[in-house]
Amino acid sequence: MATTIPATGKVTFQISKLPSTPSAKKTIARLMRMNPRTQRTLSRLADNRVKNLNERRPRAGRMWLTRARATRLIQVAVGEKFTLTMTPQIVNDVKSVEQFLSRV
Repeated sequence: MATTIPATGKVTFQISKLPSTPSAKKTIARLMRMNPRTQRTLSRLADNRVKNLNERRPRAGRMWLTRARATRLIQVAVGEKFTLTMTPQIVNDVKSVEQFLSRV
């Protein structure tokens, strides 16, 4: 990415190539989950999971909670776009994976 990354403001990124390391893939996925639209969807799914999908049943004389797995909404793939509200706290994370991202 030839341009500098601003410390504040909204920035849209697109994944230009797949990360070579698992840690870079995790960092990009974490940054993608910071998108407000994605956060709303994940919160809605979590509420539904708590209300409807978790099962309570007796086991060994006590109530047992079997929790449903969380939905993996984010996929790190070439061409995926996400918008971040940049803050000084996440600038270093973005810089660590900027070779795999391009600004839109």
